[in-house]
Amino acid sequence: MPRLRLTIGGSQLGWVKVRDGWRGRIHAWQDRIRDPTLTVLLILYLAAIFVALPLAAEGLAIARPVADTMVLAVLAVVVLLSDRRGAVCAMLLALGIIGACLAFGRGWGPTTQIMVRRSGNIVAFSALIWVVGHAVYAPGRITSRRLQGAVVVYLSFAAIFASAFTLIWELKPGAFAHLEIAPPGDAEAAAMLYFSLTTLTTTGYGDIIAVDPLARSLANLESVIGVFYVAITVARLVTLELEDRRR
Repeated sequence: MPRLRLTIGGSQLGWVKVRDGWRGRIHAWQDRIRDPTLTVLLILYLAAIFVALPLAAEGLAIARPVADTMVLAVLAVVVLLSDRRGAVCAMLLALGIIGACLAFGRGWGPTTQIMVRRSGNIVAFSALIWVVGHAVYAPGRITSRRLQGAVVVYLSFAAIFASAFTLIWELKPGAFAHLEIAPPGDAEAAAMLYFSLTTLTTTGYGDIIAVDPLARSLANLESVIGVFYVAITVARLVTLELEDRRR
């Protein structure tokens, strides 16, 4: 009996060491690619938001698939980058929701399809903020890659609120004034992203106006987040840089 106990105990210890070894190698690999990946994420994001989506809104047929591919590439990279199970599960859930909507959405009612698709987008970009924010604010030396990651988080906030505004607009077509675009479509997505970015940056051109109470509330929240995000991010990065210099 003592031998049996000793054998079981040794087997468990050996398994834990192997598991920790695999985890250590995975984490080491993630640490090596984390900084370069932030650059890749930023390039994909900028190309999708400021090039592919506007071209799709102009009617270029190939632009929309390119934009969707870039966004999916961003989400896939985030899954590889993350070592947090909760964020990975949230991202995979979001990808599953988006995939189910694309595959089976035609058989659903229009309201169900709208809510499911926009909810998937919101969950996906929220998980992206979770993962990239952890890389940006982690202790250590401040590099240009971290600043690029901070821009990715900033743009992700704009994407989340754009999805929320689009959802409101699709459910309540009169929620925004001075909009002559009939949802859904690429022009709709581009218009809501434009409104979201001008709100996040507190630019507020006034060409698109939220008149629905819920839309106004979200616009107020986004403007507050935009201001505080910049202030908190600058303060955090300066603090990390000073701590690194003292070492």
